[in-house]
Amino acid sequence: MTFSFHPEAEIEFLEAVDYYEESRQRLGYDFASEIYSTIDRIISFPEAWPIIKNDIRRCLTKRFPYGVVYSIEDDSIFIISIMHLHRKPNYWTNRI
Repeated sequence: MTFSFHPEAEIEFLEAVDYYEESRQRLGYDFASEIYSTIDRIISFPEAWPIIKNDIRRCLTKRFPYGVVYSIEDDSIFIISIMHLHRKPNYWTNRI
């Protein structure tokens, strides 16, 4: 199974990596690694995480306050948002 990012989700991801890297050296790398680890869990078990709206699901990261919001599209995962859990909870809904 493959995955792809919504363009705005990719921007969120890259901005978060930059933010964490500016906070502490290698923390951006750690964040990126955690996001990719979460994506790997999603790919392994795409239906394991709860539906939060229509057919959209969210898998939480283990170390950072983020969730990967995604949908299952045929044989791939479409990442709608790399969502910070302490910000506006439904800001990403215009992307679906």
